[in-house]
Amino acid sequence: MKLRHEIIDLHPVHPFVIARGGYRQHHNVVVILSDGDGVEGWGEAAPNKYYGESEESVVAALPAFARVLENADPFALEECEARVGETISANNSAKAAVSAALHDLAGKKLGVPVHRLWGLSADKCPLSSFTIAIAESDVLAERVREAAEYPVLKIKLGTDRDREIVRIVRGAAPDKRLRVDANAAWTPDDAARMIDFLVEMNVEMLEQPVAREDLDGLRFVRERSPIPVFADESCLIAADIPRLAGAVDGINIKLAKCGGLREALRMIHVARAHEMGVMAGCMIESSLGISAIAQLAPLLDTADFDGAALLSDDPYRGATISSGQISLSQLPGLGVTAAHATSRAAAGARG
Repeated sequence: MKLRHEIIDLHPVHPFVIARGGYRQHHNVVVILSDGDGVEGWGEAAPNKYYGESEESVVAALPAFARVLENADPFALEECEARVGETISANNSAKAAVSAALHDLAGKKLGVPVHRLWGLSADKCPLSSFTIAIAESDVLAERVREAAEYPVLKIKLGTDRDREIVRIVRGAAPDKRLRVDANAAWTPDDAARMIDFLVEMNVEMLEQPVAREDLDGLRFVRERSPIPVFADESCLIAADIPRLAGAVDGINIKLAKCGGLREALRMIHVARAHEMGVMAGCMIESSLGISAIAQLAPLLDTADFDGAALLSDDPYRGATISSGQISLSQLPGLGVTAAHATSRAAAGARG
């Protein structure tokens, strides 16, 4: 297999702001794998500086991945992902892009969608939430109105005005299901003080209330919360899940965190073995990245697949979300097609 890449510039409709900061533009890397038959598999890396990654770090990793895949069997997905995983210890968003491209290539060569390769039904997908990012109070209600078609909203918190933000969103959406995500910004005591208020506001999920390494803090919050507590930043890969048992009610999987579709599948099975709920989410990604994680949607309890819906210029078409309902493409592989010219720059990545 040959590997090359392209850089895509993604622009959220509004500045995407969470507790750790925000941005108006995001640079993602598209990986393209091709075999001798001319079939191409595509995958998207969404690097995040919180995990020590960038557009540059992804591109720097690709030649090493290209070398270990050059003579690999495109159907040996488990072996290929293992080779990639062993090559570089970090850079999970780059590994996730290669994983998605491998699965896309295999599905296209066999003529079936990836979710069908796993024996999953596209009719079993949960609803996706839509994220209301941190913004000034005078524009929050308008952001909620713009998300009118979505029955589930996820509110980003982690400010000194969190209660005000929740009140504004609840006032603008009195009948919607609400979830909140503090992105690790609260102390355990802060979170405990918020619980009664969140119950009063009829919030149905609390995501990552405390620092990612504070497992005792997660347990402290969960013991005091009638609202399910889910771990995001505290749970990167399957090996993290056993130590979270009893500290949270569920986990949030992201390909850019775990490094690939097969690891994500392992995370689902490990979480179920520990009687945990399973959610999957995304970074700011195009429909290419969303379509990769969406292949697992039939196995999830909840989803947050709005990364492409937040964009003003999605360069791909694939899995869709209508009124919150996730619909998987029935085209082979990830089911993705290019909407228009995508690349800002392209380069070969063969070693």
